[in-house]
Amino acid sequence: MNILITGANGQLGNEMRLLSSRQDGNRFLFTDVNDASEESVAMLRKLAGEGVDISTRKLDITDPEAIRAVVREERIDAIVNCAAYTNVDAAEDNDELAELLNAKAPENLALAMKETGGLLVHISTDYVFGGDPYNTPCREDQTGTPTGVYGLTKLHGEQAIHASGCQYVILRTAWLYSEFGKNFVRTMLRLTAEKPSLKVVFDQVGTPTYAGDLAEAIGVILADYECHTGGTCQADGACHSERSEESYPRTGIYHYSNEGVCSWYDFTKAIAALAGHVACDIQPCHSDEFPSKVKRPAYSVLDKTKIKEAFCVQVPYWLEPLKTVINYLTQ
Repeated sequence: MNILITGANGQLGNEMRLLSSRQDGNRFLFTDVNDASEESVAMLRKLAGEGVDISTRKLDITDPEAIRAVVREERIDAIVNCAAYTNVDAAEDNDELAELLNAKAPENLALAMKETGGLLVHISTDYVFGGDPYNTPCREDQTGTPTGVYGLTKLHGEQAIHASGCQYVILRTAWLYSEFGKNFVRTMLRLTAEKPSLKVVFDQVGTPTYAGDLAEAIGVILADYECHTGGTCQADGACHSERSEESYPRTGIYHYSNEGVCSWYDFTKAIAALAGHVACDIQPCHSDEFPSKVKRPAYSVLDKTKIKEAFCVQVPYWLEPLKTVINYLTQ
């Protein structure tokens, strides 16, 4: 298959680059509006060697004609949309830009796939929840009740994709981190090394998600889609040789995060312990001690039953990938 990756220089996009370096048969086209940072390129080569694809084609996904041109020119079979406006606080003052990137741009990608009969894999967020109180893992059919602009625009993106009529898999995820870019793990590694003490909120609960594990799940979904459309099924090789004319039967919304539950405080304690930053005194605090323009979900644990049953994906416990990432970042 020919697979287009948007937002290729972000956390998940870079993990998709690593995934592509371990795959044979599929052709990946990596796109972004920004160039890759020297730090990210160095990390890619550290993790995957010189053979990893660090090329980036410029693509503005707010331009529907530009998307259509690339899809036609490169004969794209599937798009993985890793691009988004993710600054939760800044979104409150930039609602039009957030709507453009989180809702209109995914709609553009969906319509392009609708025209060609391809698949859109789109990344959404646990922030579509939060307005209603609950203490059990959120299911895919649960009504979205976002508490801020970021969550609302991501929900609008989901709705636009569904309305387009394309074949799609929407993956809601949470608390994403990786070896790349700016994220909670990298920030806490620095702060727990520099500061004698630190306060971290304990009244927001969810599940950390390693972007590499999410990329692996996306790889499973792409392989399943290729199998359905008549390619070689990587699981058992039992697919038909001709392209299926039926719509993709697993179109829909799925949840993916690592297994388990913790607060941001617990997450920070684990990061510090694994890094050996034992001198920093980490104390729990309430969210209202850090005033914000937006109320974040107090409980956004995601129920992953549906994706495990549909795609047979393996979901690691959140501490396991964290150990690996911290090992890479502290070498």
